Formats: sequence, C-alpha cells, structure tokens
Amino acid sequence: MTSDYPPQPGQYGQPGGYPPPGGGQQPGGLGLRFAARLIDGILVGIVGGIIVFALGLSDNVWITGLFSGLLTFIYFVALEVSQGWTIGKKILGLAVHGPGGAPRPTVQQSAIRNSWTLLSIIPFIGGLLSLAAVIIIAVTINGSPTKQGKHDELAGGTQVVKG
Repeated sequence: MTSDYPPQPGQYGQPGGYPPPGGGQQPGGLGLRFAARLIDGILVGIVGGIIVFALGLSDNVWITGLFSGLLTFIYFVALEVSQGWTIGKKILGLAVHGPGGAPRPTVQQSAIRNSWTLLSIIPFIGGLLSLAAVIIIAVTINGSPTKQGKHDELAGGTQVVKG
C-alpha cells in the first residue's frame, strides 16, 4: 500500500524532525569545531612546551608524551566543566552543553567526551589510536543531524552549539 501524500519534512525542516540542540541553539558544525580544536591544541602545546622546557624534561619523549596527553585532557575537562567552553570554542562562538541542554557538562560527562585525548599517552601506537579516534569523531559529527560525535553520544548526549 502506498501513500498518496508526499513525504513531509520533520517539525524543524529536517528528516525526522530533530530539534536544534541546546534549547533552540544551532549545533556547531565540523569545520568550526575543528578550528576550535586547532586553536586549543596550539595553546596547550605552547603552555606544555614552556613547562616541559622549564623543568628540563624536553629530551625525554616518554615524559613529554605523558605530560602533553594529561595536560590536554585536564585543559578540556577543566574549562568545559567550569565555563562550558574552551578558549578555542569561545573565540569561535561555540559552547559545550551537557545532555538535555544543560549549560555545561558534568566532570564525568566531560571526562568521557575527552577521554580519547589520553590515547596519545600510549607508547608507540598512541598517535595512531588518536588519529583513528579523530576520524571516528569527525565522521559521526558530520553524519549526525544534531552534529553530535561518538564522544558526545558516549558522554550521554553532550552537544557543541553556536552561541
């Protein structure tokens, strides 16, 4: 049996009618999120480099890898939980909301969504695992009508939104 009526878009003009996340705010797209991550990575790299150099540990690959992975994780969790954004996200007009439009993620939610940054700590294969995680996250963000990546899903539905 076929319908005589043409298919109708969802309530919000999208197939399935997905509402904009975060109480009506538009989701942050992949390009803006990538640019924010790049800005944050540069900032963390500069700070981490200064600290490692000041401590005289710049010649120890094991220490610098461990330190940079932990510093990146702490940076993202601390700012997302306390501010709802990182510096890169703030510069580009993005914010991280907790599930259901909460103004910020909890410590647990942010730790889960950023746990992939700790993959770089793993000797020898950490870089490859991090790259795989980035690809999975990018593909899932790009394929989601609400622009939520696998890491957002695992964290209970965190969302990066504009504004």
